[in-house]
Amino acid sequence: MLAEPAVAARRSVPFPFADLFAPPRSRPHRAVHRAVVVPLPKPRPAEAPAAKPPEPPAAAEKARPADHGKAAEKAPPTDHGKAADKTPDDKAAETAPPPQPSACRQALTEEIAIAPSVPDIHGPGACGGDDLVRLEAIVLPDKRKVAVKPAAILRCIMATAIADWVRSDIAPLATGLGSSISELDNFDSFECRGRNRVNGAQLSEHGRANAIDVRAFKLTNGRSISLTDRIVPRDLRESVLHSACTRFTTVLGPGSDGYHEDHIHLDRMERRNNYRICQWDVWDPMPAIAPLLPAERPEQAPPREVAAKHDPESDAKTGSKSDGSKSENTKPENAKSENTKPDAGNSDAAQSKRAATKPEPTKKRRHSRRP
Repeated sequence: MLAEPAVAARRSVPFPFADLFAPPRSRPHRAVHRAVVVPLPKPRPAEAPAAKPPEPPAAAEKARPADHGKAAEKAPPTDHGKAADKTPDDKAAETAPPPQPSACRQALTEEIAIAPSVPDIHGPGACGGDDLVRLEAIVLPDKRKVAVKPAAILRCIMATAIADWVRSDIAPLATGLGSSISELDNFDSFECRGRNRVNGAQLSEHGRANAIDVRAFKLTNGRSISLTDRIVPRDLRESVLHSACTRFTTVLGPGSDGYHEDHIHLDRMERRNNYRICQWDVWDPMPAIAPLLPAERPEQAPPREVAAKHDPESDAKTGSKSDGSKSENTKPENAKSENTKPDAGNSDAAQSKRAATKPEPTKKRRHSRRP
């Protein structure tokens, strides 16, 4: 017999197919929600303005579907995506006010020079710079303009130094010549290159927009003063030399390195201990070239003395000497003087003769001292 707990466990297990033929059980249905009643709009009040009448169908036909597409194409794209891509730094840069001009830019007004600002240049190899201007003309104190041809791209500080140099030093020199300066011949200004255009050389100050090469000044009377021409008076060139070396830290001209024989290099390079370079040899004027042919002899000059010609045939006929000025006492050239040396054969006789005529030496007497 099975134990009672085992019998109870067997009885509690239902038959697998007990519910196969049983009637279906009723399932509870979901709760039915009542329909929400939407209230109708309130009637239009009597005092409201009259509604706009609908457009006629002819006006509606004029609008074509293609026009709607074109209008959609012409509509500018939205910047929502771009705005999402911008960083906080970009947004701050857009909202930040534009940078203020430098003190040099504020001081370089149109009363001093015509020099509009130029965008900053950042080229290869540290070329370029900030606070750049295009120096087109320099305004003199009497409101006359000195054109810079061609216009020079320079830093504001360098352009100010050029303007002050022309206004204060060069203009008075031109006035001393009886005219006024009208043009500055700019040979070279900004150029991204090495020194003296040598490949691999150190970056030139021209590459930093901090240098200018001046070749000449032109005056209003049409005269051109070349700073390296020896025809120009030496004192004038020396005056330009002293003024340039006072205002600029580098001055290179003829005699410096062979690259500045036809122009003057000026820059404001900063060096240790404010070191300056001023190398410009002011050469003397070229000497006048002597004529190839001698000058003609003037008519009032006395006649030249001409030596008599020697004719050997006439001397042989007359038996006279060509040089009649000589006296008869003169000895012929072939005659031997008494002081000439004797021949080798008569050397013994000459020696005996000299020995006979030679005086004998006197003998010195010895004086005996008596006691």
